[in-house]
Amino acid sequence: MTISAEYLAQQQELHKNPNYGVASLQYASIVADIVRQLGLKSISDYGAGKCNLRKKLNEIGCSGFDYFPYDPAFPEYGKPTKADLVCCIDVLEHIEPLYLDAVLKDLEKIVVNFAFFTIHTGPAQKTLPDGRNAHLIQKPASWWLPKLCRHFEIRQLQEAQGGFWLALSPLAAAEA
Repeated sequence: MTISAEYLAQQQELHKNPNYGVASLQYASIVADIVRQLGLKSISDYGAGKCNLRKKLNEIGCSGFDYFPYDPAFPEYGKPTKADLVCCIDVLEHIEPLYLDAVLKDLEKIVVNFAFFTIHTGPAQKTLPDGRNAHLIQKPASWWLPKLCRHFEIRQLQEAQGGFWLALSPLAAAEA
């Protein structure tokens, strides 16, 4: 299990706000560069929300790949799907702490070659319907890295406004 029923309902409510789930827009150019440089043919967007990443990639001329959205708030997307590149943008800090390990295992199962994750380390500007800050996990990179390293090889880590982003690969690929 990667999300509680109560929290899922709150996420579905938040997604009614057109300004919720827009962080992927600012990272689309980095994702496009990764896709082009590595010649990737598929993207799995874990925590896709309203699929803004795909919209922005198309807008900037990055196309020719299969796109697989996943978000528990949008059950019509189906289950997480393996892909050449798994993007998880502005998602992990929103995960209920109790389910973080399950989500990381879920991600590990679908990363075929590469992953691109972003993590915000401070409070969000938005609040949940129950009044809590939308970022349930507000921890520095030093807290996140050991958790991520249990599942992935870190290829690049870059500081970003309010947090950081990472390029990752599966552990098995790193050991080969």
